[in-house]
Formats: sequence, C-alpha cells, structure tokens
Amino acid sequence: MPALAEQAAGWFSRCWGIPEAEYRESIARCLRCLSPVPQWYVIADGGRLIAGAGVIENDFHDRPDLTPNLCALFVEPDWRCRGLAGRLLDFIRRDLGAMGIPRLYLVTDHTSFYEQYGWAFLTMVTGDDRTQERMYTTPTLPPDTIGP
Repeated sequence: MPALAEQAAGWFSRCWGIPEAEYRESIARCLRCLSPVPQWYVIADGGRLIAGAGVIENDFHDRPDLTPNLCALFVEPDWRCRGLAGRLLDFIRRDLGAMGIPRLYLVTDHTSFYEQYGWAFLTMVTGDDRTQERMYTTPTLPPDTIGP
C-alpha cells in the first residue's frame, strides 16, 4: 500500500476511533479502482494530513437504498473555518459526478453545517447502534462546475 494511503488509514482511525484496518481495507479497494465506491480524499499541508473524507456504500444505517454515503469528513481543529470542508465537499461532488454517480447521501447529527454546501435534509434513518440519525442528500456536480 502506498505511503500516503497508509498514513491516511492511520489518520482517519485517529480522527474517528474506528480500527485502522477498516480504513486500510477500504482505501486499498479504492486504489484497485474496481468501482467508483469506495473513494477516499485527503488534503495535506507539508506532509501532514489536515482534512479528509470518504465515500462508501453505507455509513452504518438501515437504508441500503440511499447510497453512496459521504463519510468521515474531518478537518483538523487548527485548520477549521478556512473553507477546506466546503472545497473538499465540492471536489467530491464533482469527482463522483464525473464517475456517473448522480446523488450522494450522508448521516450526521449536524443541523446547519451541510446545508451551506448544497446538502438538504432527506429523512431520519436508524443507525447500526439503533439511534436515529439525520440523512442528508445532494446531487453530484458536473466536473466543470466550481460549486453549488
């Protein structure tokens, strides 16, 4: 596995508390380019990962028909409020649009963050831990667009 992929697996694991092996396996599938999903994205500054997100089939909820799911969006605290999340979200929407994916979904407990970037509340879903979570959706973007 390339060094950046290994670094990303460790970084996502630290950010979200999910075993590194889970990220390593998903990132390896992404690198084999067998299908548009999963995909993993990171932003680095001087070799240090400062932001990232993924796109997976299902982010641990009971609606497998609402797919693919944006997951694991994280921006390091000292890099927040600089527009990185918005640029990353727009890039992912364009990238998945170029791959023929018409729509993305995500689960979150945030109630005003994603709307800023073209996402809309869709429905409540039940997470694997039986909690109710908010499901958002957005259309992907043509690759030549700048944003929503």
